[in-house]
Amino acid sequence: MPAHIEDYALIGNCRSAALVNRDGALDWLCLPRFDAPAVFAALLGNEENGRWRIAPSDPVERSTRRYLDDTLVLETTWITASGRARVLDCMPLGERNTVLRIVEGLAGETAFEMDLVLRFDYGRSVPWIEKLDPLTLSAVAGPDRLILRSSTEVHGRDHHSVARFRVRTGERQVFSLSHQPSHLPLLPGSDADRDLAQTIAQWQAFAARCPEVGPYSNLVRRSLLTLKAMTYAPTGGMVAAVTTSLPERLGGERNWDYRYCWLRDATMTLLALMNLGYFDEAQAWREWLLRSVAGNPEQMQIMYGLAGERDLPEFDLPWLPGYEHSQPVRVGNAAAGQLQLDIYGELADAMSQAIKGGLPRHPRSSAIARLILPYLESVWREPDEGLWEVRGGRQQFVHSKVMAWVAFDRAASLAETTEEDRGRGQHYRQVADAIHQEVCAYGLDADGQFFVQAYGSRELDASLLQIALTGFLPADDPRFLRTLAQIERRLLRNGLLLRYDSDNCGDGLTPGEGTFLVCSFWLTDVYVLLGRSDEARALYERLTGLCNDLGLLAEQYDPQAKRMLGNFPQAFSHIGIINTALNLHRAQCPLRDRARSG
Repeated sequence: MPAHIEDYALIGNCRSAALVNRDGALDWLCLPRFDAPAVFAALLGNEENGRWRIAPSDPVERSTRRYLDDTLVLETTWITASGRARVLDCMPLGERNTVLRIVEGLAGETAFEMDLVLRFDYGRSVPWIEKLDPLTLSAVAGPDRLILRSSTEVHGRDHHSVARFRVRTGERQVFSLSHQPSHLPLLPGSDADRDLAQTIAQWQAFAARCPEVGPYSNLVRRSLLTLKAMTYAPTGGMVAAVTTSLPERLGGERNWDYRYCWLRDATMTLLALMNLGYFDEAQAWREWLLRSVAGNPEQMQIMYGLAGERDLPEFDLPWLPGYEHSQPVRVGNAAAGQLQLDIYGELADAMSQAIKGGLPRHPRSSAIARLILPYLESVWREPDEGLWEVRGGRQQFVHSKVMAWVAFDRAASLAETTEEDRGRGQHYRQVADAIHQEVCAYGLDADGQFFVQAYGSRELDASLLQIALTGFLPADDPRFLRTLAQIERRLLRNGLLLRYDSDNCGDGLTPGEGTFLVCSFWLTDVYVLLGRSDEARALYERLTGLCNDLGLLAEQYDPQAKRMLGNFPQAFSHIGIINTALNLHRAQCPLRDRARSG
């Protein structure tokens, strides 16, 4: 029986990341970067697709796990009839890609078994394994090489590399697995104790800069660490999740590759970082953003690779059965070629918030705006695939129009601050007003009572909550209040929001998925705006109570099966934890001091 999504822990080094389940198996790891082919792909198959398990060989009476304080160093403690021991798992920060696993005896004597199954190219390729010396193994397949260094001898068995050992009180065994290009000379090993100490110190130094957010401080710090771990250090780009093809419906086809950088996530992350005072990280993220979108505005994409790559072809991996037989398993993402008009509003809002938040104006941002806004003016009336990236054809999505309004509204406000741009700002305001009038004329239901998902539709969409959160209409506008009531009535499932009703909305896929967690964070933010404080706090506590024991959230949640769904951990969800906590914490401040929610 495969581990549930919520059973996994995240470790990472800001270049790649691994998932470790409760039974001590590392089931997912892509090297040398987040979006590289997996060398452990048991998450989407079985152990023969690659995994690395270190756990007691005797029956386990009890086990616990936690992160060492404010780090991404995972500690799993095992208790057997004969002893107690712990395993420390981490990926040391730095330029090298290494997984470090240290087994330490705490009391009595504990017998362990290590089982290493190396498979390259998403579990398809069995590497050539050589023993370089009694404590060093080399595994090569094509361009990649993995080096296992251990303090106990490892033996081959049926294409597995295994070891049995015991640790008594105060004893330890150390295992490190490092990646390097196969054509280069063997890189030397490193000092495990030094690597561990430095990694602990670096994570704690990063977390220590996080301000207190009242009762939500621990949740916010953990989410901040998670977002940091999902950031590709060489470029500053942040992946939406570290996995591909974890299903939005078990056994279904809603399985996508999220190991790329979405502009939408980028802008919301920028707000979260600035709101917490992480201006260096925010500046690096803005640099990635502006590098990625530079060029012809007609060629601006909704997502990019870690270094701003534009070509993200989507294809299937037929040899992998998929998580709980959810197929297909996909690599790449065809949504990169979609038209999603809302990203222009997200981009403009992020640039505006960056300036208001204290980041100096970037010389390229004004030039990019002068290219993008005329393009958006020419296309905002067009149908698009929208923020949910539907595959059933373009529609006139109301949220897309609202965010197009945001683009011109924010641009007009910034332009009004300088004499030179004032005339341009007046034009932007006229365009914003035209969009506003059209949305209010065509974005309502047939009776003109509440907003709907798309022009002429009868369906609701949780993204309509952004009408109030962006300032398109005041939160107490009757049309929005009626929209909110409809969303609560038609999209809530056991107190959590669907993004839309997939049974009735033609998104081009088989109906059925979980509740979309970030939408419920938006609902919490709306309650804050409306002064519904008790409901806001109750919903936030419900949402954060869905985190696993390590504070991690996936993209979606099935309230009936009580299981997480979708890719994991999900940046969108953790951005929601941070920004909504800030809104709740500031709810007692004057309205003008509240931060706009993501």
